[in-house]
Amino acid sequence: MSAVFDAPTRKSTAAAFDLSHWLDAAHSPWVLDFEQWRPADAQRWQAVLATSAAGQHVLLASRASDPLLLQWAEARLQRSLLWVQADAAALAHWLGEGESGFRALDLLESDGRNAAPSRSSTPELSALGLAAETSPVLRLLDSLLYDALQEGASDLHLETHAQGARVRYRIDGVMAEVRHIDGMALAEQLVSRLKVMAELDIGERRLPQDGRFKLRVQSREVDFRLSIMPSVFGEDAVVRLLDRSRIEQQGSSLSLQALGFDEATRGELRALAAQPHGMLLVTGPTGSGKTTTLYALLSETHSGAEKTITIEDPVEYQLSGVVQIPVNDKKGLSFARGLRSVLRHDPDRVMVGEIRDAETAQIAVQAALTGHVVFSSVHANSAFDVIGRFMHMGLDLYNVVSALNGVLAQRLVRSICVHCSQRVELPAAQAESLGLAGAELRRGLGCVLCRGSGYRGRKAVAELLRLDDGLRDLIAERAPMGHIRQAAQERGMQPLRQALLTAVRRGQTTLEELERVAPA
Repeated sequence: MSAVFDAPTRKSTAAAFDLSHWLDAAHSPWVLDFEQWRPADAQRWQAVLATSAAGQHVLLASRASDPLLLQWAEARLQRSLLWVQADAAALAHWLGEGESGFRALDLLESDGRNAAPSRSSTPELSALGLAAETSPVLRLLDSLLYDALQEGASDLHLETHAQGARVRYRIDGVMAEVRHIDGMALAEQLVSRLKVMAELDIGERRLPQDGRFKLRVQSREVDFRLSIMPSVFGEDAVVRLLDRSRIEQQGSSLSLQALGFDEATRGELRALAAQPHGMLLVTGPTGSGKTTTLYALLSETHSGAEKTITIEDPVEYQLSGVVQIPVNDKKGLSFARGLRSVLRHDPDRVMVGEIRDAETAQIAVQAALTGHVVFSSVHANSAFDVIGRFMHMGLDLYNVVSALNGVLAQRLVRSICVHCSQRVELPAAQAESLGLAGAELRRGLGCVLCRGSGYRGRKAVAELLRLDDGLRDLIAERAPMGHIRQAAQERGMQPLRQALLTAVRRGQTTLEELERVAPA
């Protein structure tokens, strides 16, 4: 055996060799172990774990001298290992050939007994390809879904191209490619299997389709939302993962402080939420945490002495003592229709998951003007763009500003991993231009706990526009937006980019995140 690495010394004793010559008949007791070293691990690190009949483990890697790989593998397997330097081309060939041999994930199971009866009820265990005789396609799909859950991904993306497809996870809001699938046939089979699980039309390949399905993983229920979109090379699929057990854990401890808002923003938000009437809006792009912020506001303000009703699509967090209504467009229950009925139940606080159309916006404004507290979200790029959205919907501007108490525009930025964080120095000129002179800036080196990215988790940063009579007059008079923004800043509003610079100055995130989220 050549190029054996001793884990404690990290020293190579020979050159790389052809993996196929090592895992041949002469070494038949050694087998590739995809039970302890998952397929996603193999693709990410370009390394595989081989296990002998005697229980010895050897890691075969194209870059076995990588200190991050060595650190990650020892933490992953909780044992010392022998390290073997393998030829990169041979290793890639074995990873491709070993696709059909991936062991099905025995932790991924379905149990329809605890699920509510519906067309999207949890599939039977045998339908997920977990038995030994099932096809490699089903095993591969199971492993992709399970690995996405293990990595904490919010979405799984299957993107087709001329040679096959690539699989990417969205982790902490950033896309990360985890594997490549060779051949269009395999990619098409994966998409078809997803359609079957979501009970979509597998024969329809020209139109977008949306569906959902449920699985039970380690006795916990996980929801998957599927979106299919036709593309030039076939069909692309996006699976959104909603781990209800994790959501419930978050819901039990939801607070503005836990979301990462600074002390000043938390105080102003709580003051706005405590108003006896009026509308508070949260805005930002998709995936910026708007709904979670609204839930945190409800969780902090709900005392049990008032009636709170929400209408959402879908209900993501379950709050004790709050009446929550899911939108059902197929049955005719839209945001607008549901909101009308909600107001007949004499609520003190109402949360509308999202204002999407003029009818919902009009009802929400009227509710705020007639003594209700209304929380909602709107898709816009900044706090000031929300006014333009309502004007575009044809609402009376005077009524809008009269009802509106405040607008929170927020973003999510990745937090520096505290386990591998280190101080960095900026050139004096750059630090001076950014207003960061003398600040202690930090960056993550990358470690096992942050998957080598240098970031772990995310925090919210925001700009908060509080409306007073002066700002309402400027908006109602249709003053230039520059004048309105200047007046708001004179009243203490901190722009979004300034809030991000403050997070950088405190060592919570990096300049790279600043430029990614809020470029100048």
